[in-house]
Amino acid sequence: MARYALKIEYDGGPFAGWQRQDNLPTVQGAVERALSRLERDVPSIGAAGRTDAGVHGLGQVAHCDMAKDWDPFRLSEALNHHLKPDPVAIVDCVRVEDDFHARFSAVERQYIFRLVTRRAPMTHERGKVWQVMHDLDVEAMRAGAAHLIGLHDFTTFRASMCQAKSPVKTVDEITITALNTPHGREYQFYIRARSFLHNQVRSFVGTLERVGAGAWEPVQVKQALEACDRAACGPVCPPQGLYLAGVGYPTDPFVR
Repeated sequence: MARYALKIEYDGGPFAGWQRQDNLPTVQGAVERALSRLERDVPSIGAAGRTDAGVHGLGQVAHCDMAKDWDPFRLSEALNHHLKPDPVAIVDCVRVEDDFHARFSAVERQYIFRLVTRRAPMTHERGKVWQVMHDLDVEAMRAGAAHLIGLHDFTTFRASMCQAKSPVKTVDEITITALNTPHGREYQFYIRARSFLHNQVRSFVGTLERVGAGAWEPVQVKQALEACDRAACGPVCPPQGLYLAGVGYPTDPFVR
């Protein structure tokens, strides 16, 4: 068997998340169907992260094992052909060592959340951003976000159905950028960590939006974190503005 790493981009809107589910459209299911058109009995693929329904991928990474020794470029081209018309694309493909694992070899995940403020309904960006109708104070949100960086017990920002063994995680970076765009004032939240709890990013952004709107003081983010109580979290924002932007490895397999 030959192992390949795939960098995958997808629109999460039509899917019930990444992970394969019976009788529901998923990104994993779409990729595995495309693989089955190339070879019979292809083993299940592994991915760096299991994104939820409606969450998008810019740099999801998965690995697959193929019986044939494929040229990576031809493999990606063949997969993209068979992925049509699903909004999924293999943007890069490389041959990797047999011990490479998209999930367990990863040392970092990067997420971007896009939030747009404007009154008019979204048209071109509908389903790709979270829209709120009021202005936000970016400096206040940055002050609130500073309390979330580092090693903490993130019970407050963890979904009740989260299956992680421990709520203790290290968040390495939260950068909030404000941009004037043709579709409105856009705020991008770039969040980087080795791993995340279920709904952690959406819980962060939903809470920070309350800070930006003036409903919370920045120090209340610290108080919510220290409460270690899910009830202390702000509203969990919707999934459509969330993107798995990239995955880090000790050696980037996609750098030639």
